[in-house]
Amino acid sequence: MTSWLESKAPTKFSDLLTSDAIKETLQTASTGANPPHLLISGPNGVGKTAVMRLLARQLLGPGWQSTTHILNAKDLSRMPGAMKKFEDFIRPSDSSNSLAGLTSLDIFSESVAEFPNDPGPPSGQETFNKPTQNRIKLSRIIVIEDADYLGNLRQAYLRRMMEQSSLTSRFIFTTTTPSRLIEALRSRVQHVRIPRYSNKVVEQKLADIANQENLDPARGVIGDIAHVSEGNIRKAIFILELMGKRELLSNRRHLQELMSSVKVREIQHVLEEAMRGRVHEWRWEKTNGRNQRALKGAMGLLDNLTERQNLEPEDVVIQFHRLLTEGRMNLDDRLLAKILVSLAKCEVSLFKTSQPRIELERFLLDVAAFSEN
Repeated sequence: MTSWLESKAPTKFSDLLTSDAIKETLQTASTGANPPHLLISGPNGVGKTAVMRLLARQLLGPGWQSTTHILNAKDLSRMPGAMKKFEDFIRPSDSSNSLAGLTSLDIFSESVAEFPNDPGPPSGQETFNKPTQNRIKLSRIIVIEDADYLGNLRQAYLRRMMEQSSLTSRFIFTTTTPSRLIEALRSRVQHVRIPRYSNKVVEQKLADIANQENLDPARGVIGDIAHVSEGNIRKAIFILELMGKRELLSNRRHLQELMSSVKVREIQHVLEEAMRGRVHEWRWEKTNGRNQRALKGAMGLLDNLTERQNLEPEDVVIQFHRLLTEGRMNLDDRLLAKILVSLAKCEVSLFKTSQPRIELERFLLDVAAFSEN
């Protein structure tokens, strides 16, 4: 069954929840004769990926998915041999699956295929095949998601690639922290920032979805979901769908129970392991008949938690802070103060690094050191 995050995704620029000025900017950038490279920035859950898809559809037409090539820089940074994978994707090679090889192909012919589920051009008017003398005919869109995790070396490769492929291709970058991109890259893109949505906007969107799905939420539940989502429309829709399918919308208390039970115990377990000095603990486990070393301790628990619940590093810091300030740990005031200071430093560092796991690891090591004294 298709998730509401997909089935309720916007298909027109006018469907976006953002301001009219941003909608007009996106429409102008994607329908002009010489579309620019674009940088879409904003907090988590405001629809940067949805905007990217609308832009690609407008620029490339109904067959945009076959000629849009996406690389997630955050996932890349967690892989072994990340630099080689990035070079294989971006540099010219003989492989037809490489990005550079694909961008050198002839322009995709829309006449050889039909797209029955295509919702139509996001602007309301098809422009990708509009014959004008000065219009650039694009063949490919290259998308780098979470571009703030690229690092300076990979960004330098991209800068050269943008110059070499500007006649047939366009780059779209999405990021939460555009300041991490080098100036040489930012100077070559048009920057569109999408701000966090107000609770009123999120609440209206959730009410529309509830009406479409014939849901009958109790009074105040929609507002509560909008409040706990903190402007993150992706999170809000996910919670609404989860509660709707589990028939939990009949009582506001169900949302409170859902939110309180998701992370608190596991986050507390992570801190407790660090306070016992077990930040890293390796154990042998039998997997598929073979003994393999598995990371346990605080870092092992944290890795499992972030992967299973898809938590961002910033979300982890928020959960640590809530746990510490709510008094659940019953810590000595001096120890609590030291841990909170270290957590504050960790939060600041997360906005400056492309390796957030290292900053969380440093915080847990601080916790272990403070607890020994």
